Amino acid sequence: MNQSIETNVAWWARGLIFENCSCQAVCPGHVHFDQLCYNDRCIGYWAIRFDEGNFADTDIAGVNAIIAYDSPPHMIEGNWLEAIMIDEKTTGPQRAAVESILTGRAGGPWAILAGFVSEFLETRYVPILIEEGEKTKRVVIDGILDSTITELKGRDRSKPVTFNNMYNQIHPPEQALGTGTSHYDDGSIRFDNTGTHGLYSYFEWTVTPE
Repeated sequence: MNQSIETNVAWWARGLIFENCSCQAVCPGHVHFDQLCYNDRCIGYWAIRFDEGNFADTDIAGVNAIIAYDSPPHMIEGNWLEAIMIDEKTTGPQRAAVESILTGRAGGPWAILAGFVSEFLETRYVPILIEEGEKTKRVVIDGILDSTITELKGRDRSKPVTFNNMYNQIHPPEQALGTGTSHYDDGSIRFDNTGTHGLYSYFEWTVTPE
């Protein structure tokens, strides 16, 4: 893993984040890591599209990334396995910046999640396609991941079903609920989900070192 970036860097980012895991309906671990997930493992991913952002002087707009994870059902116990993949179209400085953010070395919300990770697999650089439809979000990494998140249908069909005032480290207070179908296999983490927990939001992360 690239360790060349210092952690005392000012950075910010805005964009789209969506997820799917093996839990039914709403993942209990999404509400709080102290809640017990439904299965023997909670296995899933986060897909991230950086629409705007800078890491020091490095522009990270346009970067796509995913984090796949495999955790015990009581997520607060830690011992997570994580795999980070970053779009191969990125430059060297962009790769180093995004890896530093997502491993938590640059502080911010991912630093809190990194405290639960016992092993990061080696970061991979692969083509990552993220598509945003009116009611769907999709991410594809050929030969590794194909996943679609579909919004739940609410009483007002023109609006997504949402959480409001939800506390979460990486998502803002408002999050749109959905269901997800995924196939993922990177050789170390594997899952096939159908109609399980899914949601998305539009994040804003900022770190300003003292």
